[in-house]
Amino acid sequence: MRNLIFSMMCVVTVWSACTTQEPMENVIERGLERAVIQSKGMAEELLGKPDLLPRSMDKEGRLTTSDSRWWTSGFFPGTLWYLYEATGDSELKKYAEIYTQRVEREKNTTDNHDVGFMLYCSFGNGLRITGNQFYKSVLLQGAESLSTRYHAGAGLIRSWDSHEDKWQYPVIIDNMMNLELLLWASKNSDSTKYRDIALKHADKTIKNHYRPDYSSYHVVSYDTITGEVEKKNTNQGYADESSWARGQAWGLYGYTMMYRETGIGRYLTMAENIANYLLHHRNMPADGIPYWDFDAPEIPNAKRDASAAAIMASAFIELSTVTKDKKLSESCLKMAEKQLRTLSSDAYLAAPGTNAHFVLKHSVGNMPIDTEVDVPLSYADYYYVEALLRYKKWYDKV
Repeated sequence: MRNLIFSMMCVVTVWSACTTQEPMENVIERGLERAVIQSKGMAEELLGKPDLLPRSMDKEGRLTTSDSRWWTSGFFPGTLWYLYEATGDSELKKYAEIYTQRVEREKNTTDNHDVGFMLYCSFGNGLRITGNQFYKSVLLQGAESLSTRYHAGAGLIRSWDSHEDKWQYPVIIDNMMNLELLLWASKNSDSTKYRDIALKHADKTIKNHYRPDYSSYHVVSYDTITGEVEKKNTNQGYADESSWARGQAWGLYGYTMMYRETGIGRYLTMAENIANYLLHHRNMPADGIPYWDFDAPEIPNAKRDASAAAIMASAFIELSTVTKDKKLSESCLKMAEKQLRTLSSDAYLAAPGTNAHFVLKHSVGNMPIDTEVDVPLSYADYYYVEALLRYKKWYDKV
């Protein structure tokens, strides 16, 4: 009898140890501390290399960089601004100012749609945190440049000027993220055209990018004469009809942002529908870090995409605070917690001084052409830090 009682006590002890989770405040603190160490190391690494910004890491483990022209150029400065906001560390502010300045020339860019990523993550966060009015002038010029890519007949902003042999007027789901700059510009200028463009783009994307289950196509191309859909394809996913993970994350984040900035109910409904699709997807891994494509044929051995998880986590946290569906709110927050716990574990969070000074490991850029596969990415770090701060802000209020 004594042995039976002892065995039962052991079972209870083991069960308790397995079900006791690390407090989320510890998770957030560890993630932010590691992000500060890695980001300072990155800033110091590139300080004497004018115009360069971190992009990724090559297969030999070496840092790869870009100038401001590459679409990810605004993410590292944005990460520095977030970390300065979180810590008040004057060294981080200095670095944020230096690397933000390296992106300034993109305010005049009219040949791609990523001006929003480039400028709003860098100058936008800088303006929000410091009130520097020069940053405001850069953002307004950038919004004007971005608006030139809008085609009234199609009702959307053109994404790429390349691939002319394949698409007449390609629009990618990623473009939802660049609408935030336009909505900001509408609120900070005398022009309503920026808001009008953003709403029309978001509405047309709902109509044509989404399937009945609320998964998204990556690329939708339009006929430049009729404005009607020409093709529906992918460029970075497994197949035209598959569900490319980061694309689903862009949509979730984009429509949550659209609701925040406009208060229009249809955008909240869209975000909620996308969230339910992701939360209940049969191929969402138990740890919350999606495969690079939810329909990748190599599942369960497919590569994971930490960047998609970071974007989703940030969006899930925000959606949990605005949805009126209590059950959905709880599910979104639970998923975000799971994703942040996993990303903040040794499996994904880089040890100090490793990973070419990036914060997160194991992201996927473009699998079909074997580019930036299973490597760190600057935007994974940005949305990870944003998600940590959003969760901390939520936690501090409850």
